[in-house]
Amino acid sequence: MNLREFIATARDKNWLVVIEAEADPDLEMARILSKHDGKPVLFTRVKGYPYPVVAGICSDRAYFALALGVSPERLLFTLAEALAHPVSPPLVESAPCQEMVEAKADLTTLPILHHLPGDAGPYVTAGVLVVKDPDYGRNIAFHRLLRLDERRFAARLVEGRGTHTAWSKTPGDLEVAICLGAPIQVLIAAATSPSKGVDELSIAHALAPTPLVKCRTKDLEVPAECEFILEGRLTHQMVAEGPFIDLTETWDIVRQQPVIEIDCITHRRQPIYQALLPGKLEHKLLMGLPREPTIYAAVNEVCDCRNVYLTAGGMSWLHAVVQIAKRHPDDGPRAIEAAFRGHTSLKHVVVVDEDVDLFNPAAVEWAIATRFQANRDLVVLDDQPSSSLDPSATHVPGQKSRTSKMGLDATIPWLAPDGHWRSEEERAAFWRVEYES
Repeated sequence: MNLREFIATARDKNWLVVIEAEADPDLEMARILSKHDGKPVLFTRVKGYPYPVVAGICSDRAYFALALGVSPERLLFTLAEALAHPVSPPLVESAPCQEMVEAKADLTTLPILHHLPGDAGPYVTAGVLVVKDPDYGRNIAFHRLLRLDERRFAARLVEGRGTHTAWSKTPGDLEVAICLGAPIQVLIAAATSPSKGVDELSIAHALAPTPLVKCRTKDLEVPAECEFILEGRLTHQMVAEGPFIDLTETWDIVRQQPVIEIDCITHRRQPIYQALLPGKLEHKLLMGLPREPTIYAAVNEVCDCRNVYLTAGGMSWLHAVVQIAKRHPDDGPRAIEAAFRGHTSLKHVVVVDEDVDLFNPAAVEWAIATRFQANRDLVVLDDQPSSSLDPSATHVPGQKSRTSKMGLDATIPWLAPDGHWRSEEERAAFWRVEYES
C-alpha cells in the first residue's frame, strides 16, 4: 500500500488526525505529533513550504496489518514468510516518483523537521537509503540525515551494517538514492536485517507489489510509488553528526559521520513529505516489528514457538516475550538462549506458555508471579554483545557494546519441589481460573 492509499483509507476509518491550521516544521510539528503519538497525522498547511507533511503511519500494528491486508495477529507470520521467501520486484519504464524533476537540487525546499531544541538541526527521519554493495548487490536501510545546507546531509551509518559496509569498501563516492514517502511494505523491509546478499526490496515485494524504476542520474533502482527520490553520492568527507534523540528516548552522542551530496531530486506531482517522530511509537515499531520473526525462527529451531512480542516498555527492541507450546521440561531455557540468538540486541526475555496473553503486560507479570522461581528459572548471561542504543551498556568507541542479559522462564514448572515430575493434571493447577461470561 502506497502512502496516498494509506492516508485515504485511514481517513475513511477515522484514524487520521488532520491539522488544518498552519504548523511550523521548526519544533512545533514535533510537539503536535508527540501529543497524537499512535495516530497518523496529516498537516495540510506547512509554514514556509508548499508540501503537506504526514507522520505516524506506522505507529500501530493495526496500520501495518491494514497495509499488508492481514489481521494484526498474523503480522509476525506474514513477515516471517516474506523473509523466508523474497520475490524479485519488476522494473518499470516510468513511475509516479519521477513525474517531476527539479532543475536544481535544493534541500531547503523540503519541510524537514527540527524536532527538539537540543538537536543538531533539521533531520530527515523517514528516509530509506538505497545503495549497491560491490560484492552483495542492492541494500536498503533507514538512516537519519542531518541537513547541512542546500545540497548536503550528514548520514548516521551504524558500523558493520549494510550501508556502512558498502561505503567502507568503496574508495570513491558511493551512489545513493534516498526514498521519502515510500510504500509501507518498503518501510518494513528497510527495517529488516537479512543475510548479506538478500535484497530487502525483494522482501518488500513479497509483502505487497513493489515495482521499481531506474534513477535518473544513478545506477540504482527505487520503489516507483515513493513521493520523493533524492539522488546523490555518499562521500568520504566527514563532519560532526548529532546530538539527536534515539530509540531509547535519550540523547545519542556526537560522532564524525560521512556527508551525502544530492545531485538530483524527483517527485510526484503535489508530493507529500513523510516525517517520523524519533523515540516514539512509529520509530519503535519499525525497529522492532521486523525482529519478531527472526526471534520466532530461532526459537522454533529448539522448541514449538507460538508467538513473539517485542514490548513497548522495552522500546520494541530490548525486551521480548516469547510464547511456546511446552513439550519438554527444558524448553523454557532453550527458548531463552535461542531468542538471544534471534535478536542479538535483545537484553531481557520472558518465556510464557500458550495460555498467557503475551501482548498483555499484566498477564505476563502474572505468569512470572505464579510460575517463576529465581533460583531455578533465571538465566543470566554476562559480558554479551549489546545494543548501542542501551545507555546502561558498556560502550567503547570502535568496539561492539557489551551488556549482561537476563531470561525468565515463566512457563509452568514440570518438576515439583519434592523432585517428582508433575502430571498433566498437576500442571493444570497452574492455570488461571476464569469466571463464565
